[in-house]
Amino acid sequence: MLNEASMCEKLAVACRILAMEGLVDEILGHVSVRVPDTDEMLIRCRGPYECGVAYTQSDAIQRVTFEGGGAKHGYHVPKELPIHSEIYKARPDVTCVVHAHPPEALICGIAELEFRPIFGSFNIPAMRLALEGIPVFGHSYLVTRPDLAKPFIDAMGDKDVCVMRGHGITVTGRSVEDAVVRALNFNTLAKVTLQVAQTGREARAISEEDIAELPDLGQTFNEEWVWRYYERKLKQLERN
Repeated sequence: MLNEASMCEKLAVACRILAMEGLVDEILGHVSVRVPDTDEMLIRCRGPYECGVAYTQSDAIQRVTFEGGGAKHGYHVPKELPIHSEIYKARPDVTCVVHAHPPEALICGIAELEFRPIFGSFNIPAMRLALEGIPVFGHSYLVTRPDLAKPFIDAMGDKDVCVMRGHGITVTGRSVEDAVVRALNFNTLAKVTLQVAQTGREARAISEEDIAELPDLGQTFNEEWVWRYYERKLKQLERN
């Protein structure tokens, strides 16, 4: 793992990327990373000069316990901290959690649109998410307590993406880059799903033969390079 200061900066960048791409807005949404071998995490908190997720800086990333203790004076942990803590307790494989509110995923969930593998080479990781199945949590409440998180954790199971109907999405990953890029890929799937539904026509799923020809391009292609693209895009946007 990177040192704590570097990881705080990476989480801040992750928040700004998600905002840049429209997955979070205003002051809503948060990203966390597990602190190895502890019951603690680094998580995006609201600070004394809060001005929105799009403007997150590393000081907003606080090290807190799974119960929410430890944030510096003036910083407030997300009310939905149990989304993160309960996933970390239940899923030792998870290193990073993203909770976001992308509009297209929200609409798909409300309209009960099914996420199907209707495209292939356009975005192979997004297609594979559809192929694996996207669970939907059927409640819209704030997940503010562990007992409220339990049915959500049960609905999500071992999947890395869960739609929270009338609420948002939660995405997990083995690294910050992994979780953020997966959230962006799922956002593409949700956008295409919604746009196809708006045509009034039902798209057929791609064939098993086509799926068999789609390669796994690997972590470098699907995660590291994509993260660098968005990181560079963010820097350019912030310079202008």
